[in-house]
Amino acid sequence: MKGRLKDLTIGLDGTQNITVSVLGDFREDFKKLKEVEVDVLIKKFRRKRSLDSNALCWAVCQELADAMETPTPKEEIYRTAIRDVGEYVPLPIRADAVEAFCTNWAVKGIGWFADIVDDSKIPGYKLVFAYYGSSTYDTKQMSKLLDYLVDEANQMGITLKASKEIQQKARELNVKPD
Repeated sequence: MKGRLKDLTIGLDGTQNITVSVLGDFREDFKKLKEVEVDVLIKKFRRKRSLDSNALCWAVCQELADAMETPTPKEEIYRTAIRDVGEYVPLPIRADAVEAFCTNWAVKGIGWFADIVDDSKIPGYKLVFAYYGSSTYDTKQMSKLLDYLVDEANQMGITLKASKEIQQKARELNVKPD
């Protein structure tokens, strides 16, 4: 949920109490959770990318796939875009565990994959780039991915059918399209 930190007090016993104001009615949840331990995660709010952006991304990937001389699945176009402009984390992984890690990472979705880059500086380990699928992207990251795909289409001389939607999405995200 979205909220604002309002106050921090420190009790005599050293416990810290954080006051958070939230929009919406949280009373029922509060009653259920008041006396039990809960997981707490507080981080800066970022708008998530919209489902429209996701649909537009797949539409552009499909148009690029259809325009290729060699048959190319839209999923491959998407993964290439994720690899070229997407989010990833570099991880040193024990060499005998790399295959299992890559398999388990990939079950999260089409854009979740891992590339074995090189040997790690740590003996017996490999350096792996673990890419995140666009389902985790905020609006800025999704806009960057869409811009990349549109640029690919432009470089190939493809006039996208989704062009109007791209222009509209760019206006919504306050991004200047190419």
